[in-house]
Amino acid sequence: MSHPTAVDELKNKLRDKLLGRDFLAISDFTEEELMDLIYFAIELKKMQKEGIPHRYLEGKTLAMIFEKSSTRTRVSFETGMYQLGGMAQFLNSNDLQLGNGETIADTARVLSRYVDAIMIRTFGHEIVEEMAEYASVPVINGLTDSAHPCQVLTDLMTIYEKKGSFDNLKFAYIGDGNNMSNSLLMGCAIMGIDCYVASPKGYEVNERVISEAMERAKASGSIVKQLNDPFEAAKDADIIYTDVWASMGFEDEMEVRQKAFQNYQVNEELVKVAKPDYVFMHCLPARRNEEVTDGVIDSENSVVFDQAENRLHAQKAVLVSIVE
Repeated sequence: MSHPTAVDELKNKLRDKLLGRDFLAISDFTEEELMDLIYFAIELKKMQKEGIPHRYLEGKTLAMIFEKSSTRTRVSFETGMYQLGGMAQFLNSNDLQLGNGETIADTARVLSRYVDAIMIRTFGHEIVEEMAEYASVPVINGLTDSAHPCQVLTDLMTIYEKKGSFDNLKFAYIGDGNNMSNSLLMGCAIMGIDCYVASPKGYEVNERVISEAMERAKASGSIVKQLNDPFEAAKDADIIYTDVWASMGFEDEMEVRQKAFQNYQVNEELVKVAKPDYVFMHCLPARRNEEVTDGVIDSENSVVFDQAENRLHAQKAVLVSIVE
């Protein structure tokens, strides 16, 4: 794609479809919408690398609410807004009256009078849904206990960059049935990627999520499977993905989970059954030599830092598409 006309055409196409919409769950979007966001993110990445200005959000402001801390989410959104010509405000629980009893609805109404979009990283998914219901500006889900759409858009972008297509790919997720597996299942199902999740018994993906992903997979012609055998999931995989065994909020279960997940480590033995050109992915931060060994995360097959970088570009694509 050439600069700048074709990029502007893609931007305008996305804004025609998505302007003013929230970005709460990957399932809210069609295959075409996600593909266009990926194309646009790749173009924004090229422009940033080539030093081509792309200040599409000049004078716009993003409020960032953090009830859960994050390196990648904060830095990528702040940097992204700066590169787009806007600014981002970091707000934690101590900065807001939410901690003193002000309702989510009132917070949403007030912030909407000051800013052009709200990003919130929190616990229950119902919190972002309530924020979106009462905000008059777009709301972006920066992570909840059940979904992480910004990360999954990033992951799809990274897979597309590394594999050149979503056709005939097998994706293996090894680990906890958490927010990442929920969103990855849905993202793969929408884009037509076969997705196999291997989790210990008792830690599988929620049945409702599996059923919804299977419905989307029917339309795309892909496969969704929940397994308990990590080797079966990883066999002939094009992508192997893992996450921490105890997500934020589950740290008190760490000892129990370490025992339950001890056979679910992504290590040199497991990746031998994948395709030779498999890519290893992790949303980070990683607990090295727990869910993944140094030998895998530092191998030539690992794309975790390209993946982390792409948070910046994927989120910029979302911001430009939805912020009025």
